[in-house]
Amino acid sequence: MPTTSPLPNSRTEPDGSAVIRVLSYNIRSLRDDPDAVARVVTACAPDLVLVQESPIFFRWRKKLARLAAASGLVILTGGGTAAGPAILCSLRAGAIRTEDVLLPRTPGQHRRGFATAVVRIAGTRLGVLSCHLSLERRERLEQGGMLLDRLAGMGVEHAVAGGDLNERPDGATFTRLAAGLQDCRAVAPWGAEHTFPAAAPDRRIDAVFATKGVEVLGCGVPLGLPGVTEDDLRAATDHLPVLAALRVPAP
Repeated sequence: MPTTSPLPNSRTEPDGSAVIRVLSYNIRSLRDDPDAVARVVTACAPDLVLVQESPIFFRWRKKLARLAAASGLVILTGGGTAAGPAILCSLRAGAIRTEDVLLPRTPGQHRRGFATAVVRIAGTRLGVLSCHLSLERRERLEQGGMLLDRLAGMGVEHAVAGGDLNERPDGATFTRLAAGLQDCRAVAPWGAEHTFPAAAPDRRIDAVFATKGVEVLGCGVPLGLPGVTEDDLRAATDHLPVLAALRVPAP
C-alpha cells in the first residue's frame, strides 16, 4: 500500500539549499496515451524529469516538445541524440551545460545512451543523468559502471540519476549503483514501491539515485498524489513513474 505522508514541495530554504522534485518516467515513446503522460507529469510538479524511451524516430523533437509544453516544462537535453533518455526541466532549473552520451553497443542489442546535464537551482549546482540500461546482464553491469564514472566526472559535488534499470534491487547492477549512491526509495520510502508493469505492478525496476550529500525526503510511485489517478497511470505507458523529493545543500 502507498504511504500517505505529504511529499515536500519544491522550495528554496533560508540557507540557500534547494528542495527539489525529481521524476523518472519511462514513457514508451508516447505510444500509449500522451495526454495521460502529461497529466501525470504535471500533477507531480517536478523540477526535473528524467525520461526514458522518449521518441527517437520521425519528428521526435516535436513530440518531446509537445510533452514538455503540455506539462509546463522545457527540454533540457536528450531524446534521439541520446538513444532515448532525455531530461525535461522547469524554469527553476538553469542549464550550465548538457551532454548526450552514446554507449558502446553489444551486437544484437539496442543502442543505449545517457542524457546528462549540470543545472543550477537556487544557490546549488546539481549533476543530472537519465538512463535506460540494457536487457542483457553483462552489458547492463558495464553500463552501471559507466554511469558511476560519468557522475564522478561531472565536476559537481551533488548529483542525481534515474531511469529504467531493467533489473530488480537484488540484481548486480542495481546493487552496484546502490553501493555508490543512495537508492532514494530505500532511504526514504514514500508512495508505492513497484513500477512494472503498470497494469499490475509486481517489481521495482525503475529508480532514482542521489549522491551521498543529498538529503532524501521521500521517494516512490506517486499513487495517491493529488491529480495522479490510477486510470492515467495505467493508460499513460507500461511503467509507473518514480517521484523523489530531495534537499540539495547550498555550496
